[in-house]
Amino acid sequence: MASRSILGLIAVADGMRKLGEDVAPVLARYGIDLDRVDPTARIDRMLELRIYTDVAAVLKDPLAGLKAGMNFGIGSYGPFVMLVMTCENAYEAFRTGIQYQQLTYLYGKLRLEPGEQYSTLALTPLPLPEPAFRLRVDGEIAGTWKLLRDLQATFGLDLRADSIDMPYAKPPEAAAYEALFGCPVRWGQAEARFRLRNDYLQIRFPSADANAHRFYRAQCDQLLVELNAVRERLEDKVMAHLALFSGPLPASADVAATLGMSDRTFRRQLGEEGTSFRALVDAVRFTKAKGLLAEGRQPVEAIAQQLGYSEAAAFIHAFRRWSGQTPAAWRRTQRAARGNTHTRKE
Repeated sequence: MASRSILGLIAVADGMRKLGEDVAPVLARYGIDLDRVDPTARIDRMLELRIYTDVAAVLKDPLAGLKAGMNFGIGSYGPFVMLVMTCENAYEAFRTGIQYQQLTYLYGKLRLEPGEQYSTLALTPLPLPEPAFRLRVDGEIAGTWKLLRDLQATFGLDLRADSIDMPYAKPPEAAAYEALFGCPVRWGQAEARFRLRNDYLQIRFPSADANAHRFYRAQCDQLLVELNAVRERLEDKVMAHLALFSGPLPASADVAATLGMSDRTFRRQLGEEGTSFRALVDAVRFTKAKGLLAEGRQPVEAIAQQLGYSEAAAFIHAFRRWSGQTPAAWRRTQRAARGNTHTRKE
């Protein structure tokens, strides 16, 4: 099951909400509550595309995709942005970014076309029905532009596009695009394209660091391995869906409906895989509990509430069943282990 970070969907949906667009009913049909979703979760790529398709159908503002794309923060890209920032210059940053574009929130395919005076960053969009096509193109172009502008602000540079191409017919709102990008926009082109002067791309990044670059490249390589791992079992789909939630988890029938199955078929197929819905709920809660306890800042009562338990005692009982220890004892054990590790290193 191809999946990716849910942060992209969160950023778009939150941007829509700030614009006054009511996307909550669409998200609710897929069992997602924007105020409860776990930002560390992953979402199936095809499910995310279905959500975008449904969202596009209810939008009132034709510029919603463009505006929501500007809602992406530089920190949401994780190790990827550090890999790019430690490159020698903008040209190498573009090349590296394209190599690791699976770690971004794009669905289209990026490539760099070098030229004598100008180079072009081209985006081949993913075929989608309208209006989802425009929503995704606008969001991906604006998100890419926002990342470039954030990097420029960080470095104190001024990388400007000479022109931008858009892969659909000129809309009535065309002036808003030139106002945002600060350059001419050509419409009805085969691809989305940023045309950039080569002298801009040769400016050295003040954060260039070969050693740090190797470190972040290793992290990004590992992330790519994890992304490309084959996950086809129903068990994986269920756990990925349950991981979306913070607080009470959905019932078996609700998860089955989200996956397009009857509750009876859903439970039967899980049984054939040697597991059960209850076991998967426990596994997800145990994983989340260990992460929250390891942070060491929240009381057990608050963690129990985040995991959907009405009483801390029920959480403590469940955690003892999973680990053989109470949450407090497990946390002390982990702290002691980390302390011993630090002592050995010293």
